[in-house]
Amino acid sequence: MSTTATVRIVRKQNNSKRCIVCGLSNDAGLFARFYETEEGEVVAVAIPRDHHQSYPGRCHGGVSGALLDETIGRAIMIRNPEIWGVTAELSIRLKKPVPLEEEIFITGRITREGGRIFEGEGEIILKDGTIAATASGKYIKMPIENIITSEDEFAHDEWFLEDGPCPETIELPR
Repeated sequence: MSTTATVRIVRKQNNSKRCIVCGLSNDAGLFARFYETEEGEVVAVAIPRDHHQSYPGRCHGGVSGALLDETIGRAIMIRNPEIWGVTAELSIRLKKPVPLEEEIFITGRITREGGRIFEGEGEIILKDGTIAATASGKYIKMPIENIITSEDEFAHDEWFLEDGPCPETIELPR
């Protein structure tokens, strides 16, 4: 039997239109929602679907890696919402199968920060509290105008705060 830890949410992060992880208009996407916690971490909530499968009933390891990568990379936005984490290196350890059609939780945090680089780590937590995957990575801090071709188009069409309330807490399985 799993227990839960109540995590206080201080802010909901934006979603995008077409991103494979957070895009709300991407039919193949994960529709992940991202929240900043009182402890300075990012918590994501997602439900991998049948089209994210590798072996029957199991989420593809690359999809698990994408969820971890995005969650860790977003941790820099807690300190500076104008800076994005661009992946330079990512190491993933897949420990247990991630099931399909079940809500999972992904956590990410910064472990070290320098001038242009930050390092972080994260994990995928299943409903029963099992840690199914862990990751660590190095990211380059980059302003959005160095990543996209049209800042105006991105700001209005691609990157937005989804309508609806932000939860005050999330119950993380432990």
